[in-house]
Amino acid sequence: MKLYSTKHISADVDLKEAVLKGLPPDNGLYMPYEINPLPQKFWDHLDSYTFTEMAYHIAHNFIGDYIPSAELNKIIHEAYNFDAPLIEVGDYSVLELYNGPTLAFKDFGARFMGRLMGYFLRNNDKEVNILVATSGDTGSAVAHGFLNVEGIKVTILYPKGKVSEIQEKQFTTLGANITAIEIDGTFDDCQALVKQAFLDKELNEKLTLSSANSINIARLIPQSFYYIYAYKQLDDKSLPLYFSVPSGNFGNMTAGLFAKKMGLPVTKMIAATNSNDVFTVYHETGKFEPKQSVQTISNAMDVGNPSNFTRMMDLYGNDAEKVREDIAAYSYNNDQTADCIKKVFNDYNYVMCPHTAVGYLGLDEFVYENDLNPYYINGIILATAHPVKFGDVVEPLIEAHIHIPERLKSIINGKKQSVLMSADFNIFKTWLLSK
Repeated sequence: MKLYSTKHISADVDLKEAVLKGLPPDNGLYMPYEINPLPQKFWDHLDSYTFTEMAYHIAHNFIGDYIPSAELNKIIHEAYNFDAPLIEVGDYSVLELYNGPTLAFKDFGARFMGRLMGYFLRNNDKEVNILVATSGDTGSAVAHGFLNVEGIKVTILYPKGKVSEIQEKQFTTLGANITAIEIDGTFDDCQALVKQAFLDKELNEKLTLSSANSINIARLIPQSFYYIYAYKQLDDKSLPLYFSVPSGNFGNMTAGLFAKKMGLPVTKMIAATNSNDVFTVYHETGKFEPKQSVQTISNAMDVGNPSNFTRMMDLYGNDAEKVREDIAAYSYNNDQTADCIKKVFNDYNYVMCPHTAVGYLGLDEFVYENDLNPYYINGIILATAHPVKFGDVVEPLIEAHIHIPERLKSIINGKKQSVLMSADFNIFKTWLLSK
């Protein structure tokens, strides 16, 4: 499996180098030269596959024989001991991606990636320092995915006061090889610090740096699994297929586009964003203009400069019209999101997190705008996080208590450990070198 940089300056690399480096030296993003269609035999047998059997075939389609089959199977079986059921909610279906250890969809990418890196680092005497910027759920998923993995240290940067208390506790109470840095700024400031670190010559001479954000290709390969798993669960696969994807850094959307290139018969992808609407503006105007992110109740999507936009443009040759053919785009503010949470609960007794609500709004608007009959389509919303993680927002809206899963209770009672820091790169660099 050969990968290139989207800037086409850095040399091509194999999968191991792409995963361990995270970013190419030219500050592009790694992309596979080929995303091959899955063979017809795979689709013919899809209904009989377990999740892990299906995931193995998809991963092997990407990776080929670069990783021995037995090792790839082991990585997948260790990563996935939880389900992603497709639940009927009113006129649509909701794919519940939050049944992993940190109650967020990012467990799918982080657990696979942690085990893949562990495989690549066997018998390696170099310590890898993983730098991660998080607007919420990435931090907890990566922290748990890499906890106590030999040869790896993880540093998580997050914006002070801009993640929920439960999200924060999930990556600041672990200790061991996990360190959390609380940045006095926004997610975009955190992301900029990580990217600058990867480009700093002195840091790269003295440390082996990598990333576990969705800028790392190892996060996107496994995220394509659940799109195909959702399709597997449909009763009538002949109906037009629509996915509404709550979107922030657009890794989830890009993984869906990978699944489409592998043969998943998607009629339209819907990018649903909050008030951080740079992609919606691009969709309307053809101009991509990053801006400072604003804080919302769907905080994991508070991104003003989505990294994976670069990969999407690479897939579509920077052609906005081709993007519009495959992807619709909508944005919603806090009031609209809150109203949706209340309405869906009152109508269907179903509780959604704010991000899932944004996805619900996107699909609903697309159906209305295109005069579609919801009974004659497969409309799927990705539920990206358990609502309990946003209980302070959701519970007052539905006027009900959300049960806290047992695996969260011990974390909530844990002691927060974090390093407070300004968004000054020189301070961050000095801290890294001191460690």
